[in-house]
Amino acid sequence: MSLLVTNVRLLDPAQKLDAKGALLVVDGRVAAIGPDAASHPQAAGAEKVDGQGALLTPGFIDLHVHFREPGQTRKESIETGGRAAVAGGFTAVCAMANTKPVNDNVAITELMLDRAKKADLARYFPLGAVTKEFKGEELADYGTLKAAGCVAFSDDGLPVMNSAIMRRALEYTKWLDVPIVAHEEDKDLAGKGYMHEGHVSAKLGCLGIPAAAEEAMVARDIVLAEHTGGHLHLAHISTAGSLRMIREAKQRGLKVTTEVTPHHFALSDKELMRFDSDFKMNPPLRSEADIQAILEALGDGTIDAIATDHAPHGWDDKECELPIAAFGVIGLETAFPLALELLVNKKVISLEKAVSLLTWEPAKVFHLDRQGLGSLKVGAPADFTLIDLAAKVKVDREFIQSKSYNTPFKGWELPGKTVGTWVSGKRVWG
Repeated sequence: MSLLVTNVRLLDPAQKLDAKGALLVVDGRVAAIGPDAASHPQAAGAEKVDGQGALLTPGFIDLHVHFREPGQTRKESIETGGRAAVAGGFTAVCAMANTKPVNDNVAITELMLDRAKKADLARYFPLGAVTKEFKGEELADYGTLKAAGCVAFSDDGLPVMNSAIMRRALEYTKWLDVPIVAHEEDKDLAGKGYMHEGHVSAKLGCLGIPAAAEEAMVARDIVLAEHTGGHLHLAHISTAGSLRMIREAKQRGLKVTTEVTPHHFALSDKELMRFDSDFKMNPPLRSEADIQAILEALGDGTIDAIATDHAPHGWDDKECELPIAAFGVIGLETAFPLALELLVNKKVISLEKAVSLLTWEPAKVFHLDRQGLGSLKVGAPADFTLIDLAAKVKVDREFIQSKSYNTPFKGWELPGKTVGTWVSGKRVWG
């Protein structure tokens, strides 16, 4: 089977390619790309798709999603999460281990992969737990979990408070060549807080989570990463202080990578003045100064990936008083439109850099580039996304494909419509 997508703007940061042309797919892999792809000998009998001038990029890769299966499929399943992913242009997702039961053994990993295979949408890469049952007391069996398909290890949703456990985790994953993904939160400092501690929380009389709760753990884990030589990946970083330490760690050559979410560069803690739980997440929305620090870090290369932390919840988890509402928001469908509107159109970063932060750079963080993902080089899997940069999308229930609807961007109109998504040359959206 062959497919020829013509009349497109090709943008592949891994190849430094930005040109008009075509993409030829043969047997699920890229056979030719560029201005001359349409004249390739194998293009003659190919199925043709006219891209009508749209942007064609490698499929997006999300390093941080929660698909809730097994255990909480009323919120999301691997199938519904996969549909949300491909609707947002994502062809690969990396799913956190905080399912019920926790993904700390091969049986759970195999179940997840089987459900993803049946859904046949986005590629699905599970993360294994750092500690058994997320208790923070005993390491999971990383070797068997990696062999079963886990690409990284994380207790996301909970920090690894025990420094000795975190040290051992980083030591073991150095040998296995996979990262530890850290949810950085000192639970003692965070206490019972449910929004950022600052001027807004004081004005509202709400319990706050100080920036120091994140920063203290970032500092500890950078020290442990330096001590062990392990790969530390810092999830959903939200404060200026954290980014300052990460920038310094990178300058010193430490194996430290990080990600930020669209909601953390789009929204500040002032949104909580409406007492709407769709603006409650962990880490919380921070101050305007923290947003500026994130924008600077995106511009100077400190940040390695844009990840969604897609965290679906049912209406009953959110339609309640703010202190008891669940933390978390969805984000797969809105990630690229927000990056386009708030980063590219506002000249924070280039379009090429935004696409790189969603494709090639995250692929390298979790070593998915070794499977050919994150790029459209000849021979790579034909995972790609077609986007109409000018077309507007409105964030409403019809637009959102997730089973849940806990988005803080309800009613927003944004540029950048995903008109088609392909995985291994098979169209899975549009």
